[in-house]
Amino acid sequence: MRVINIHTRQINEPKENVSKLFETLATSNDLIWPYENWPAIRFKNGISIGSKGGHGTIRYTILDYSADDFIKFEFSKPEGFAGTHEFRIKATNNTSTEISHEITTVTTFKTALLWVFVIRWLHDALIEDAFDKVENYFSGNSKKTEYNLWVKLLREIYKRKANTTKTA
Repeated sequence: MRVINIHTRQINEPKENVSKLFETLATSNDLIWPYENWPAIRFKNGISIGSKGGHGTIRYTILDYSADDFIKFEFSKPEGFAGTHEFRIKATNNTSTEISHEITTVTTFKTALLWVFVIRWLHDALIEDAFDKVENYFSGNSKKTEYNLWVKLLREIYKRKANTTKTA
């Protein structure tokens, strides 16, 4: 199955300011990734082309990177998920910036089922949390995209599984 998944958000801030924020990705002072509610994003050799890492059980390698414009990753896990995802930063005018995240991949049948019923829902919630975090940083608001019932259920199952693993 071919998967294309795109998220975009307008941020009322010049691109230069948004780009500076994106430079904190996967650092100890990460102002983008919603590590407060999701597994943190980490890379073995920091943000550099060829560095391997990921978040939770999702693994990837940095394929290309331009600090002011984009970062592109290639998936290595889950197995059966062959493709890329990337964050982009694009000025829409002098005072507004569009941030985007796009997945383009092909899946095996088994991984397609995992995407349709699990990964997509959690991924969409995580990206919206990240975009909320960026928007809130500049606006001073506390925007919080609500999780739908399915995401809440999946997160509860994941939490219980993680707690069972810790106590076992």
